[in-house]
Amino acid sequence: MTLMQCTYRDHIITADVLEHEGSPMPWAGGCQITTPEGRATRRLPLPLGYAFMAELEQAQHASIAHGKWLVDQCLDHGKPLFPQAA
Repeated sequence: MTLMQCTYRDHIITADVLEHEGSPMPWAGGCQITTPEGRATRRLPLPLGYAFMAELEQAQHASIAHGKWLVDQCLDHGKPLFPQAA
């Protein structure tokens, strides 16, 4: 599988797509984000209604777009990329 990643607003976004063999929509989109400080998120899946796709490349592109949106939400709206400690 080809690894797709990009740098966006100093964050590295890596598509983390999972394969579910035997399914008509076998690719589950998700991403991992690495901050400029080197801290990496867990796998962040796409919302359930948009998570599964028929083609790998489509899932990778959607995963990167989702990662960019999450970075924007963090930097522009103060939404955390990492879970808050209890």
